[in-house]
Amino acid sequence: MTNTLDPSVGGPDSIQSILVLRKLTRAVADAVRAQMMDYLATLMPLLRPKTVLGDYIQGGTKESARRADKAFKELQALYETVATAKPFNLPRELKPPIDIGSATLEVTPLDYAHVAQVNGDSRTITVRSPLTWVLTYSGFAPSRFRELLEAKSRANDDVQRFLLSYLVVHIVTSNQPGVMQMLETLHFPVTTSRAPGFGDLPITRIGAPIATTRASDDVVVRSAELTGVDAFEEVVRVEDIAALRDPMKERLVEIVRTHAPELAPVNL
Repeated sequence: MTNTLDPSVGGPDSIQSILVLRKLTRAVADAVRAQMMDYLATLMPLLRPKTVLGDYIQGGTKESARRADKAFKELQALYETVATAKPFNLPRELKPPIDIGSATLEVTPLDYAHVAQVNGDSRTITVRSPLTWVLTYSGFAPSRFRELLEAKSRANDDVQRFLLSYLVVHIVTSNQPGVMQMLETLHFPVTTSRAPGFGDLPITRIGAPIATTRASDDVVVRSAELTGVDAFEEVVRVEDIAALRDPMKERLVEIVRTHAPELAPVNL
């Protein structure tokens, strides 16, 4: 992340600049999210648990035995590694069929905690990355999972259901490389990361190839004081929008330049 904002709007990294860029960012995020959800709705049948794991999923249909067996072994190995460690501390054994419940995908904007340092004081601010979303099955949002893990009394069955839902999303997307390539070509790459408080659990994310940036700690804290909420939203890097590329065009241009350079237009 960088802290360089638009110097033409109230000076670099100013409250005025943030207000203008925040309005723009929300308009961009709304448009990007709407397009992304249309694509996900179309691809939903290929990203359902039963499509990859077959009858290892409760109510699943019989898929290719070899493919389903391979995917379940991957799931089982990952579960044994992640589930038995903190903060989950679940039994090692995983018995099929797995009950995921809803197979509908949903997206949640990515939030993270940032400790802002101003004049020797520190303040924890919840920062939102508006063009990056956590990809889960419906009903398993990260905020609900975090609340469950932080609860003084929790049921292992509930923790296991949430944990498995995240692992299944990871296994399904990993075993559908064609779908992932399609989404990347459409400018919605799917990635995997770790998040504080979730141990080694792979968190599946989907986003746009447009970066967002956090302002300086001084502006972040002043913004929080103005709104009365310890929260801040990153703003879009406008130059990244101008730099968007079409992967298919770039590939075809490279083919032309390789096989018939004399035919390649100067502006290709």
